[in-house]
Amino acid sequence: MEEKMAKLKEYLQMETEIPFEEFKEYYTGVINLLNKEYNEMDQAKCLQARYICTIVQANAESRATRSKANSKAFKKMAAKCAFWVEAIDYRLQKKEGLTRSFIETAMSEINRSMEEPAGVQE
Repeated sequence: MEEKMAKLKEYLQMETEIPFEEFKEYYTGVINLLNKEYNEMDQAKCLQARYICTIVQANAESRATRSKANSKAFKKMAAKCAFWVEAIDYRLQKKEGLTRSFIETAMSEINRSMEEPAGVQE
């Protein structure tokens, strides 16, 4: 998950949008990782995965409205990411007892860390 977070941070700091194929490759890697490792992921990794899925979902939804050629593919990506966000929320809230407030605070903290320039750590 660390590798996916590092790549997302790189993407978030870019001025230009990545091409469809690169976006699809990143998305596919995230989904494959979730399919393979979700059951063994700890709470921190689940929160990272949720953050990644929300960012990819938002970007896919935005691109779906702007890209006639890939609109259908982006909509499917957004839907799959939304599914994973819901699954992670269910696990964190119902099975691990986290509150919605705790999850939102964790998302804000991850977001703040993603805005820091590369190489800067607290």
